Amino acid sequence: MTQTPHTPESAAPAQRIALVTGASRGLGAAMAEALGAAGWHVVAVARTTGALEELDDRIQAAGGSATLVPVDINNDDAMRQICLSIHQRWGKVDLWVHTAIHVPPLSPAGHIAAKDWDKTLATTLRATGSLIPMIEPLLRASGNGTAMFFDDGSWHEGDGVAKFFGAYGAAKAGQIALARAWQAENAALGADKAPRILIETPAPMPTATRGRFFPGEDRETLTSCADEAARLLALLD
Repeated sequence: MTQTPHTPESAAPAQRIALVTGASRGLGAAMAEALGAAGWHVVAVARTTGALEELDDRIQAAGGSATLVPVDINNDDAMRQICLSIHQRWGKVDLWVHTAIHVPPLSPAGHIAAKDWDKTLATTLRATGSLIPMIEPLLRASGNGTAMFFDDGSWHEGDGVAKFFGAYGAAKAGQIALARAWQAENAALGADKAPRILIETPAPMPTATRGRFFPGEDRETLTSCADEAARLLALLD
């Protein structure tokens, strides 16, 4: 993990720690910036080092602090080591924001490429199932931990799946089903014993992902990632 230079070597016990997976762009980056500006220390996880460094510049400019973790969330060993490092340094995670996904090319179900299918399932679904057992103990240690997941209305068509969204929709539906099961399990245990699980559907935003889904869309009509991050952050109060 790469610590930003101005962050104190010894973390204050009361400091709120946010882990953001998929922090390099889009809503993940906007959430990391908003959290940093609100006084959280952000552990920002993404594959792209350059994008993380740019994110760190923006967080620092807003007076916040971050730890940069350039790693692929599909690397189980690396993610276990990251969780161990968080435990050793801070002893907890107060908030986990999970935005990491892989978006395959839109395709008829009969023409989905195996490599796209495998990568989509690995990043969007399998990694989520692997991360929950790693991060849950850190959220429990907070005493007031929250995990936040995001559904995506773009692949829905009523109660069904829009055409050409089969691969993405299948992986995303599986991820949300997993999050809902975790939510129900924790609700049964009570807030004093288990972290709170939030599942939100953000407003349409002018992200690169949405641009791939709807290339001709008027992006001026969409909600900015910063505005949506501010709305979502308010849900934590």
